[in-house]
Amino acid sequence: MIVEDKHLIKKSDNNHRVKSPTQTGFSSPATHYSEPRIDLNEVLVSNSSSTFFIRIVDDEFKEFGALKNDVLIVDKSLTPKLNQLVLAAMDDSFKIVRIDKTYTSELNIWGTITYIIKSVL
Repeated sequence: MIVEDKHLIKKSDNNHRVKSPTQTGFSSPATHYSEPRIDLNEVLVSNSSSTFFIRIVDDEFKEFGALKNDVLIVDKSLTPKLNQLVLAAMDDSFKIVRIDKTYTSELNIWGTITYIIKSVL
């Protein structure tokens, strides 16, 4: 029986390595152009029909680690769990809210945040 440690990072099932050339001699300097591209939709999105990408326009949500120009990946099909971040509609705008025991069903949850893609510019 194999026991998985929760703190380990799972290796991707997809292989993004360059295929080894079948020719002999020096390899082409353009070999890296044949490298398969990483599709972020394939890697980060589990349900594409209910997933949305939303850009943060200011630093209002820095307490959640979401700064200006970061991109939120929000899945509307997921049911939020305790301590997860959600996008909620409040006062005619979206707010990031961490689900805790104090929130009740009055919160208008738009979707569950699955990833925050950081901008480094």
